[in-house]
Parts: sequence; structure tokens; C-alpha cells
Amino acid sequence: MDWLIELLKPGNSSLASTVLLYSFVIFAGILLGKVKIFGVSLGVTFVLFVGILLGHFGYVVEGNTLHFLREFGLILFIFSIGMQVGPGFFSSFKEGGVRMNMLAMIGICLNVVIMLAIFFLQGGSEGQTSITEMVGVMCGAITNTPALGAAQQTVLQVDSSAYDISQHMSMGYAAAYPLGVVGIIVTMIILKAVFKINVDKEIKEIEDDKADTTQKPAVLTYKVTNELVSGLSMLKLHTLISCNYTCSRILKPDGTVIVPTAKDEIELGDLVLIVCAKQDEEIFSRFLGPQVEKVWPQDDGPVVSRRIVVTQTDFNGVKLGSLHLHETYQLNVTRVNRAGMDLLASPNLRLQIGDRVTVVGNLDHINLLARKMGNSMKRLNEPNLITMFIGIFLGIIVGSIPLQFPGMSVPMKLGLAGGPLVIAILIGAYGHKFHLVTYTNSAANLLLREIGICLFLASVGIAAGKDFAATVFNLRGAMWVGYGFLITVIPLIVVGCIARGKYHMNYLAIIGMMSGNYTDPPALAYANKVANNDAPAVAYSSVYPLTMFMRVIVAQLIVLCFLE
Repeated sequence: MDWLIELLKPGNSSLASTVLLYSFVIFAGILLGKVKIFGVSLGVTFVLFVGILLGHFGYVVEGNTLHFLREFGLILFIFSIGMQVGPGFFSSFKEGGVRMNMLAMIGICLNVVIMLAIFFLQGGSEGQTSITEMVGVMCGAITNTPALGAAQQTVLQVDSSAYDISQHMSMGYAAAYPLGVVGIIVTMIILKAVFKINVDKEIKEIEDDKADTTQKPAVLTYKVTNELVSGLSMLKLHTLISCNYTCSRILKPDGTVIVPTAKDEIELGDLVLIVCAKQDEEIFSRFLGPQVEKVWPQDDGPVVSRRIVVTQTDFNGVKLGSLHLHETYQLNVTRVNRAGMDLLASPNLRLQIGDRVTVVGNLDHINLLARKMGNSMKRLNEPNLITMFIGIFLGIIVGSIPLQFPGMSVPMKLGLAGGPLVIAILIGAYGHKFHLVTYTNSAANLLLREIGICLFLASVGIAAGKDFAATVFNLRGAMWVGYGFLITVIPLIVVGCIARGKYHMNYLAIIGMMSGNYTDPPALAYANKVANNDAPAVAYSSVYPLTMFMRVIVAQLIVLCFLE
């Protein structure tokens, strides 16, 4: 059994021992992360603590190997996040998202202000806790691992030999993280008590808003009774009715169903199937006639309705109107479903891989279009590695560009964290315009993201484990925990009071925004449990993209401003 003892012995840096060590740290961390304490779990972050434990007992990884795995894991994690948030990054600023994102920015500023106040109050550069350690504490307090990775990478960018400083940042992060998660949830409970919030009333308010929503297209049938429009062609009708709509089918009085072209005319007695925005319903009642109940056949008869999945790259980024589907296939597009959301089929809507296009017309013509567009679920399951590695390639180049700012001792670089994040967001938002396939199914994205964060956290934990106990389990470590709790709770209370007291935001949206502001899945899971609907998740996704980007950039800026 000597071979086994040698393989498991601390200090063995062979390739087999390294793979074995990483495998154990990751699977043990994930298993322990599933354990819930008072309904809250730390999730994959427990990989960090298992790595610290084994690092404490002498398990090490050869320097270059550890650095590569840490940085590559960070790149995979950051890039996967960017690709996930990219499509909704710029749209998150619309309507109510602007207010929530502004509140989130206030929260970020307060995190930094409180961290700097603590730093200077405890003696500044002469105090027990350095600015880099305080940045690590702040990253743990806001439960943001990418920010930690970006800050560490920036430290090494300024001084390639500063591995001890980088490891001390990890210790600060680990000390502050557990109470960071708890602090978010405690703040949610405090906010509920201070404003005497009735959760059931908040849920009802959300449900009432959903009932009145105007985002989802309405599919309605009207009977033509207006003599003034009788005999008008579809083209002429579109000039009279300026809103965005689609006339899907017309049922003639003799029972004939047609898919109307621009030249087809409507007559008295026709039943017309209209797809439009809900707020435009009354327009058609005035122009055409009364709304009637009608169940249109989906599977029988010469005209049917089908959904086609866009999986052919030739259609990626193509405007719907440029396809001339009616002239070419005698088909009408009524809706486009993207990531679970129905969109109006306007001519200027650009298709993306993964879109589900609802078309009506002859079944043979639909099948012909389906073959052209791909309509292959199997292709959606294939990872788009070309786009991914093009993005990483460009991200590293962009992250290496030196940006000189007054007052900084060295040029700022977005680095291995910020560069890939910026490029991933841009590719996710605009990649289709360059015919890059940006679609990645959620399972593949989650797999890449989890592998990346596990490699990063395991590397950070193993490297920091040697000195962790001596550094953290003392008065200094207890102070780090306290500092982190203040950095966590105070900004959340301030932002929560502004959101509720000044803007009268719904409590469920506020707690979702809080979770997104700290990019914290455990807090979101608690918020979802409280709400029992998707309101917290919607608010979380509204602030998550900008918050994630700003957390990464701010962590780097602080290091560059203070580290000489």
C-alpha cells in the first residue's frame, strides 16, 4: 500500500496527486455546500473552505500549476457569466430597471465608502489590516467571488511576486463571506419589521400587476362589422392602423381559412385573428368590429400553427422582415419566443439562434421553412466553442491594454477578469450582428461556470490554507468578521429604506434587488421562498449584469489607487 500512501501524502506535487487533491476538494466542498443551516447554505463557496482545510494540513500544488488552474478557472467563470447576462445587459436599464440599477450603484458606493472608512479608522496603511486585506474582506462581505479574483489578479499585475498579499486577500474573503450571506437575509428581515410589511399583500400586488401586464402579445379574434374597412387590402389596413400587429388568419363566411397577403381584402362577416400588444386591443375593436370568442384549429385543416426553432446559423442576426416569408412560403409569423418570453414579430426584430418562431400557414410550407431554419433541438445542445474561445482570446487582449489615469502609479488594465467579462457581455448582446452564435443552453453555461468557479476557489483555498489559522483565528480575524458584517448590512439597510420609503417599491422586488446587488444565489433562494413567485428573480436579473460588472471593476480600481 506504499503507492497509495505516497499518492495521498501531503506535499506530494505530482500530477496524479494534484488531480486527486482538486477532485477531493471540489466534490467534498460541493457536498458540504448543500448542507443548510436555518434554511441557508453556502453552496459552491464551501469548496474554498475545504481547500483552506487541506492547505492547512500541508497539501500543496506546484506553483505554476496552481496559478494556471486559478486563472483559467476564473476566466471560464467570468466569461460564462458575461455570456449569460450579455443579452439582457443593456435592456436591464429600461423602465423600472433604471431605478433598481441606480439603487444598486448607491449600494456599491456605500460598500466602498464604509470599507475605506474602516480602513482609515483602524490606522490606514499603519493599521493592522492593509488595504488589500480590506478589499478581500469587502469581496467576502458582498459575496462576490469574481471581484476577489479580479483584485488578486490586479495585485499580481502590479507586483508579480506579491503572492502573499494575494493569499491574505483570500483569507479576508473567507472570514467575511459566511456572515455576508447571513447579513443579507438578516437585512431582509429587518426591513420587513421596520416597514411592517405584509408579505401576502405584497404578493397580491405583484399578481395584480401581472394581470395588467402589457408585455405579452395578445391573440384575439375580431368580427368585421365596420363597413368603412370592408374591401380594404391588408396593405391599406396597415397604413390606417399604425400600431405593431400581425394578421395571422382570416375565416371567411363560407368557412374558408386563409393566411392573408398584402393584397388580400377583408370583408364584412370575416373573422380575423390578430396578434398585437394588449394595450392596442381597443384600436381593433374600433376599426374592425367586436371581439369574439373563437378557437382556431392548430392541427387540422389546410392552415395550421407550428413553432420552428432557429438552429441554422445563416438566420442568426437576420431581420424577420428581410425573410419575406409570406411571399416565399405563404406563411405568417405571429410570435417569436426568446428565452421564455414572447416577442411581437415586428419586421425589424433580429432572429437569434434558439428563438422559437410561431408561424401559420400550409403544413407543407411550414415543414419546408423548418428544414431551412434548422429546427433541430440536437444542434442547440452542441456547445459553441468557437464563439467561446474567440471571446476569451479577445477578452485577454482587451484585458491587457494599459489605460493610464492620473494619480495611478501603474496603468490600469481590465486584466484576466475584466477583459473577458466586457467582451462576453458585448458578444452576448451584439454577437449576432457579426454572425457569432451566442446561444448556449442553460445547462452547458452552468456547467462551464461551476467548473470555473470550483477550480478558482479550490486553488485560492489550497494556496491560503497554510497561514489561514494563524491569521484568522485570533482577534484580527474576529475584527475582519465584524468589518465584513458592517460592510454587508449598512448599505443594504440604507438602500432598502430608500427603495421602500421614497419609491414605495414592492418588498419582493426589493429583496430580489438586494440579492442581485450582492450577486448572491443563497439570498435569492431565501427571497424566492418568501415570495413564492418569480418577482425576486426578475429584480435579481435586472441588477445582476451591471452590478457584476461594476463589482469587478471597482475592486481593481481600489487596488490600483492604493497599491504603490
